[in-house]
Amino acid sequence: MAKSHGVQFVNIVDSVRPLIKECTIPDVVRRQALGDSFVLIDVREESEFGAGRIPGAKHVGKGVIERDIEEIIPDPATPLVLYCGGGYRSALAAHNLQLMGYTNVISMDGGFRGWKESGLEIDSSPV
Repeated sequence: MAKSHGVQFVNIVDSVRPLIKECTIPDVVRRQALGDSFVLIDVREESEFGAGRIPGAKHVGKGVIERDIEEIIPDPATPLVLYCGGGYRSALAAHNLQLMGYTNVISMDGGFRGWKESGLEIDSSPV
């Protein structure tokens, strides 16, 4: 069941959506199949990441991504695809990374929940 979001949270996300790039789950699957070079970043909480994630994703939680991204991804032109549970937190994170000078950031709409509901592969191995 999807978590219900507060009105003000949704308003904040809606205010940044026109300022960022978003993609769909099929877009990410297509890019993976074509061998496109990009870094897939899971911005969910550590406990969420540990319970299951998209194969190959790096974990950089929303709470620390702005602090840690320059060490993890020093080149601001690196193609990044961010995802969370449903596409809200990743949209906010994408906006903040753009403000920090990252120029190739995309938020995956639908998030992990949509990925899982699509029947796509999940990595549930211990982290």
